[in-house]
Amino acid sequence: MNGNSPRVARSISQPSKCILVFVATLALIIPGGRSFAFQETSIKPTTSDTPEAHLGRGYDALKQDRYDAAASEFRAALEIDPKLTLRARFPLAVALFESHKSDEARRELEIVRREVGDHPNVLYYLGRLDLDARNFEGAIRNLNQAAAKPPFPDTAYYLGYAYFKQGDLTSAEKWLKIAAETNPRDARVQYQLGSVYRKQGREQDAQKAIATSEELRQRDTNESRIKLECAQKLDQGPREEALAVCEQLYDPDNAEKLTALGTTYGQHGELERALTPLSRAAELAPQSPQMQYNLAYAHYQLNQLEEARAPLANAIQRWPDLFPLNALYGAVLMKLGQDHPAYDALRHAHQLNPQDSATADLLHTVTSTLASKSQAARQYSDSLRYFEEAATLRPQDPEPHRRMAEIYIALGRPAQAKAEHQKADSLAKAPIKVQ
Repeated sequence: MNGNSPRVARSISQPSKCILVFVATLALIIPGGRSFAFQETSIKPTTSDTPEAHLGRGYDALKQDRYDAAASEFRAALEIDPKLTLRARFPLAVALFESHKSDEARRELEIVRREVGDHPNVLYYLGRLDLDARNFEGAIRNLNQAAAKPPFPDTAYYLGYAYFKQGDLTSAEKWLKIAAETNPRDARVQYQLGSVYRKQGREQDAQKAIATSEELRQRDTNESRIKLECAQKLDQGPREEALAVCEQLYDPDNAEKLTALGTTYGQHGELERALTPLSRAAELAPQSPQMQYNLAYAHYQLNQLEEARAPLANAIQRWPDLFPLNALYGAVLMKLGQDHPAYDALRHAHQLNPQDSATADLLHTVTSTLASKSQAARQYSDSLRYFEEAATLRPQDPEPHRRMAEIYIALGRPAQAKAEHQKADSLAKAPIKVQ
């Protein structure tokens, strides 16, 4: 991967809580697929103390299970712009929930509920909080509403568990069976079904369900071993032998296994082979931004730019504030020669993560290109704004100042031209700083 390539996302080896939370947050943020993508026409300096930068760092911390850090970032975004209820307050509630700060989480969730109504994501977390508080009636009420359009595969599991704790074994069995159909690899579901059967006096069924639960746990252990062996053999062993091991992970109905297989192939140079599992994973989990990113990144590495653009364009509409999506989308659009859309995507990515040097470099390149095109078309106002931003992105580069001097001469403004010439000369003579 060269210095200007976006970073590849890590694979998910199990139903990761942090990724599920991430998806839930973003599904709520953009109800009905409505986009809040950056569309500002004026150019302002980007800093690390903007709402976008705090949102970007907050999402990144949430994804990494750094919940206290995430909460701080989302609070900072809300302090700058209190109207960011959907983009910042709900993920703040999720971070507080994961930090076991139940009262604070509930308070934030109720604020969001007043704003968006009985959204399934809000009801899911309120139900989980009710379960933790042993308010089983409240949990059943909230999770039943959430289950009408379940935000997560484990919604039915928690509803069945709530019915079990309340003593309604018939309803518990019903929802746990639905959970087993929705997520057949979840060992918890079978174990809980075993508990329900035992309470009903169905010992044979109970033993069968608990045995199935143990088999699922053992399967997870075996798959972890195969993943490790796959990576090792791709590094060391004969290719045919390595592929024979790796293909044991291919499961056309399991997005997480497919993602693990595809990213492992990609990390070991088998990009063409990675496309099949990653494409299938993206089909199975269209709600997952990570899986759409992984597929697009594989296409990008193969220089299949239109194929990379398609999943990213759809993903950006649903999740406009995810830095990896915007950074990769901007890189793809740049290679396709779509400079204005590339600028929008990269500038928003830079707002979300001002510290990422690769994105800043790409943004500088496309900004300079637009500046030069505007200058050639005698659109001097636009050209000056672009060159000013390019100078902000690379403060030690004399070239934007030289070009602005040319524009000021063309505009008949000699004083500004002289100032820019002096700035360019000063920068050209300055010693190069080693980073």
